Amino acid sequence: MAVSASLAVSKLVIGWIGGSNSVLADGVESAGDVLASGIILLGLTVASRPPDENHPYGHGRFETLTGLAVGIGLAVVGLLITFRSLQDVHAAHEPPALYTIWPLIASVIAKSALSTYKFRVGKRIRSSAIVADAWNDFVDILSGSVALCALGMTLYDPSRFLAADHYGGAAVGLIVIVLGFQVIRETTYTLMDTMPEDEMMKAVRASALSVPGALDVEKCFARKTGLRYHVDLHLEVDPELTVRRGHSIAEEVRNKIRTDLDFVQDVLVHVEPYGERAWHGES
Repeated sequence: MAVSASLAVSKLVIGWIGGSNSVLADGVESAGDVLASGIILLGLTVASRPPDENHPYGHGRFETLTGLAVGIGLAVVGLLITFRSLQDVHAAHEPPALYTIWPLIASVIAKSALSTYKFRVGKRIRSSAIVADAWNDFVDILSGSVALCALGMTLYDPSRFLAADHYGGAAVGLIVIVLGFQVIRETTYTLMDTMPEDEMMKAVRASALSVPGALDVEKCFARKTGLRYHVDLHLEVDPELTVRRGHSIAEEVRNKIRTDLDFVQDVLVHVEPYGERAWHGES
């Protein structure tokens, strides 16, 4: 947040003084980064709270909601940037100053480091919000590069490419809009309880069946509730076992999955008799 704030202030001030729409547009985008990161920080703080009576699955979904909020914010900011950049696009004015390129270069370098780090951390802990913020930084790299090219064209030949600085700012806005909708789509999938990748589900089944007495897994579902998944699993055991023994195997399966797979928060195991699926009307 400190890096984004510093970049935003430098780009807004230098862009305004130096008369560059591309730099101003990129500065507005960087200012939005500060707000987005603040929202994500709030989301991660709330999501880390333990389960309670009203939230038995924990508060992890709040983290996903903050990712969705960032996506919506990106789309809105992109729209405003595009509109502002295209105003007076054909009006005659002085070309931007040469020194306006420096905050763009600094932004591309700094955001490259931040984006790489956030992607690595976000994927490791499976945080939708941090990954969304990493994409937010990645678009800074892209938008800064576009703004730099547009500004370079204007500085190279103001008589021919004076409007390039305006169009560069508009291109930055369009990039931000596209990224915003991408983040909205990904976080919406999570809120709709979209199943994880097949490899993850295979790992859950394999871990369950490694427990002695676990004969088959009839059904297996998972939903993401923040940084990790809650699994619902129908386990088949010998129908001649006592209720006590069947329950014991189910508890072993639950503990085994939680131990083997760090992406699993908890497991709900439903015990069923092995070989009697037809009795439930299933093929």
